[in-house]
Amino acid sequence: MNMWSVAALGIGAMVGAGIFALLGQAVLATGRLVIASLLISGTLALLSGSSMARLAAHYPERGGLTDYLKVAFPTGAFAPALSLVYVVTLIIGVAVVSKSFGAYAALLFFNGADPPWLADGLALAMIVAVAALNLVGAKTVGRTEEMLVGIKIGVLVLLIVASFFSFDPDRVMRGSPVALPELTSSVLLTFFAFTGFGMMATASASVANPQREMPRAIMLAIVVVTLLYVALALVILGNLSPAQLQHSPNTAVADAARPVLGQFGFTVVSIGGLLATASSTNSSFFSILNLNADLVQNRELPRSFTSRVMHVPFGFLIGLIFTALLILGLRLDEIANVAGMTFLIAYLAVFGAHWRLHGTVGGSRLMIIVGALLMLTVLLGSIIQMVTKQPSGAVLLIALLTSCAATARHFARVRSKAEDPTTR
Repeated sequence: MNMWSVAALGIGAMVGAGIFALLGQAVLATGRLVIASLLISGTLALLSGSSMARLAAHYPERGGLTDYLKVAFPTGAFAPALSLVYVVTLIIGVAVVSKSFGAYAALLFFNGADPPWLADGLALAMIVAVAALNLVGAKTVGRTEEMLVGIKIGVLVLLIVASFFSFDPDRVMRGSPVALPELTSSVLLTFFAFTGFGMMATASASVANPQREMPRAIMLAIVVVTLLYVALALVILGNLSPAQLQHSPNTAVADAARPVLGQFGFTVVSIGGLLATASSTNSSFFSILNLNADLVQNRELPRSFTSRVMHVPFGFLIGLIFTALLILGLRLDEIANVAGMTFLIAYLAVFGAHWRLHGTVGGSRLMIIVGALLMLTVLLGSIIQMVTKQPSGAVLLIALLTSCAATARHFARVRSKAEDPTTR
């Protein structure tokens, strides 16, 4: 894979459910302040991506974030626990993206028919198809991402350019004041739309010159996506009323195309939504397969996770089943909030790893401090919001973190016994 393939992988992971499903909900929650929310999230992504790029350039391993934690925190269960949190986070993210795919597919092919099983059934069919693609190999994944990213970026640019001629600044500026808690919730949603940049790090082992290509690819992808998101937020603000957003926030990008490009534009953008969510799932599965193999190699998961059941790695199969349960059991916003929180926790650890390894990988300590403090502020505000507004999500979050910590401690004891000569 080269810089363009890796950047395409990251853009494909980012320009998925975050933009096609969650952006509408973020606009609905904060109105014009969604622009500030996107810029804050983009800044967080750039700061975290800068640290991750430094680490990826010096440690080109398929585990990505999990390998950096292992090097930075070589003893105890801290690094393994956070590695498991990251893997679980990617799986939850797939559920978010898949729910978005189901919503767009039901809207496009079934004219918005909404029996309880339809959108979820379409989502399940998509993850099975994309999982099969990822079992082929990295080269196929990279080429597929380049094609899908090119198509969906073209669709979104078409919408942005067409909307420019009917742009109404007065409509964008209208709206009621927004309180800080709502802005914090919006940042959580919009940051989820950027989190795919972390998946690029898992591709470093497949890059010929990671020291040169990885930093360029990560920074390129984040900057492109930030500009794209801000432009699309302006399109939604300028074309949809609050009532329209309230009616269908999950498909706001496609709905915003109708006033500008008519039914044809609505159809084209809906197809773009399907491609975006499918390619985001593609990127996520690529990372999950690499992470599972890496964790097994490091004895942080049992070897059975790489054994195959009907040609599918057992650990990957468990991830698919967990994804299906999330799709069938929770709403899109519930899954997205939990995923946003776990991503914040995992990416906070990136700053910690960079700080510990600064002498080797270099970079600005000031940027590490600023990024960590900004991300910690968003995390604490999001925790307060979740506990007060969505206690069921808080319970799920605690259960996931507790399970990951317990699993990590168990395998840490197993490794300790295996390495202790007195037990042999």
